[in-house]
Amino acid sequence: MSAEKRGGRMRAFAGNSFDDYYDHPLSEHPLPGRLLIGFVVRVLWVVTKLMWPWRLERAELLLNDARGRVVIMNHESMLDPVAVVVTMWLAHVPVRIVYKSEFDKIKIATWLFSRAGGFPVSRGTADMKTVRRARTMLQSGECVLIYPEGTRVRRDSDATTHGGYALMAQLAKAPVQPVAIIGARDLRPRCRVYMRAGEPIEWSDLAHLSRKEQVGEMERLGMERVYDLVRELREDHPGVEVDES
Repeated sequence: MSAEKRGGRMRAFAGNSFDDYYDHPLSEHPLPGRLLIGFVVRVLWVVTKLMWPWRLERAELLLNDARGRVVIMNHESMLDPVAVVVTMWLAHVPVRIVYKSEFDKIKIATWLFSRAGGFPVSRGTADMKTVRRARTMLQSGECVLIYPEGTRVRRDSDATTHGGYALMAQLAKAPVQPVAIIGARDLRPRCRVYMRAGEPIEWSDLAHLSRKEQVGEMERLGMERVYDLVRELREDHPGVEVDES
């Protein structure tokens, strides 16, 4: 049931289903849960910064835009989503993250993800329920963080991408914003990790194509921009990550 149809306020301490958390805006999540996640976010910021000093370059491109956007990123480790979500949360930019539904087998993971704004996707299927949820979130001004590679990539040659994010963005008329990360494939204490945000890709740039062609081109162009940012980071920070492709 969609947020519009569900209606009503969520309860502070009990009585909310996981779907309630998926289908209500982050601003309507119960205050105790938001305070808990806020505490966890701050702890993660301190711990990850100390263990793996990471930096987001051109952060203003990601943080100074009030629009709902589909944020896409290459996937090197579990640090990737933590660093991005922590950064956006502390900047008061509402962000939801799509996670693979296999995690729902672990109820504590579902409990935590749902309260942190995550929502599941069934990989390998035409998961229109997730697409519709993402459209509602984007239209309400929330960002949706997606990893089109679907899993952590250890070597460039292993990278394959999956579609879906472009359709979400098109239905919501939301731009797609690339972000890249290097240095997180082999996390060691005090290793340097760098991220860089890119300019959002606007649908108006693809207006000369049919709607179906726009989706295909956005899927191609979006990840092309991500990998361009990866190459730029490697050039600007030599020795941080070796291209093993």
